[in-house]
Amino acid sequence: MEEKGTEWLLFAVHRLVSWGASAAMIFGGIVPYIPQYRDIRRTQNADGFSVYVCLMLLVANILRILFWFGRHFESPLLWQSIIMILTMLLMLKLCTEVRVANDLNTKRRLFTDFDMNFFWHWSRFTDYVQCVLAFTAVTGYITYLSLDSVLYVETLGFLAVFTEAMLGVPQLYRNHQNYSTEGMSIKMVLMWTSGDTFKTAYFILNQAPFQFTICGLLQVLVDITILLQVYVYSVYPKKPVPHTTHVTSAKAL
Repeated sequence: MEEKGTEWLLFAVHRLVSWGASAAMIFGGIVPYIPQYRDIRRTQNADGFSVYVCLMLLVANILRILFWFGRHFESPLLWQSIIMILTMLLMLKLCTEVRVANDLNTKRRLFTDFDMNFFWHWSRFTDYVQCVLAFTAVTGYITYLSLDSVLYVETLGFLAVFTEAMLGVPQLYRNHQNYSTEGMSIKMVLMWTSGDTFKTAYFILNQAPFQFTICGLLQVLVDITILLQVYVYSVYPKKPVPHTTHVTSAKAL
């Protein structure tokens, strides 16, 4: 009886840990954007957040969902993509409303104008939705026709996670250009690093497709490099920064 009780307890603990890890995987990615969303609503100013964050994450997660149809992976990773898409749409809606309310230019830019000079800088949230639906329809149709191609499916999976892995690169390059990390939230970088480390460990332990593991490791490497920039530019400043720079990377918060 005692052995059965111990086995049941270990099984229950294992299930709880598994559920906790899955929940963290599903919802952990959106946590850094919650304070950003609240701050934009409070200040009615979206200048510190780049809407290209939303573009890159929407593309990455739409491709990841399409990849699932070609090669099934862990369900929490699929739900993570769905939750992230909804979160980025909410961020886009808020940023668009705030920007339009503060914009003195009365001319409205629409998705149907097909003006590349104003791509992803439209005046209505519905235009962003139209663009996302158009991208999903085109890539979805191509994927439907190419599901029998192993090369296409594996490439699709790589593009999905590689796009997400590159989110920190614009910030890395901006820091290098300015020889400074002024205006960047170090707490947020620490959150990215811890989150990406957990995510990569989850990929490895659950034997996710190799694209996920490789790009997860790359994402952690980018985060660590940004943290090294914080140390180097604070101890060995190379030139003064004339003004506080807005954080405009794809992970900008």
